[in-house]
Amino acid sequence: MAKKEAKIKAQVKVQIPGGKATPAPPVGTALGPHGVNLGQFVTQFNDRTKDLNGMIVPVVITIFEDRTFKFELKSPPASVLLKQAAAIAKGASKHRSEKVGSVTKAQLAEIAKTKMADLNASSLDAAVRIIAGTARSVGLEVLD
Repeated sequence: MAKKEAKIKAQVKVQIPGGKATPAPPVGTALGPHGVNLGQFVTQFNDRTKDLNGMIVPVVITIFEDRTFKFELKSPPASVLLKQAAAIAKGASKHRSEKVGSVTKAQLAEIAKTKMADLNASSLDAAVRIIAGTARSVGLEVLD
């Protein structure tokens, strides 16, 4: 991996299905211009995300001038977790008038715990309110 004295060349953010990365787009188009070894990145990413089989995982890749890299995995997007919890394939096209499913407050709390490190919230209650807002914008009804 990267040494501490190496200078940062670029920082790239991509969303990749867990355990299913390939050198094809979006990975290849994002990392190729920076000279990163795509095979090495794909292998490391797939090893670290094999338990998230197919779920979208945001990744922040820091590329150094000597073409080495390090990457940080983020938690899956809230909308993906909400759709999975509500067992729906797609959110509503008109979220204010169309409801496509429902989630309970317990499910919201579980998703908030998963996303807590990536949310800008000071408490679990605040994180639940953030996730509830996302649920409403996806077209889900929040049940007590």
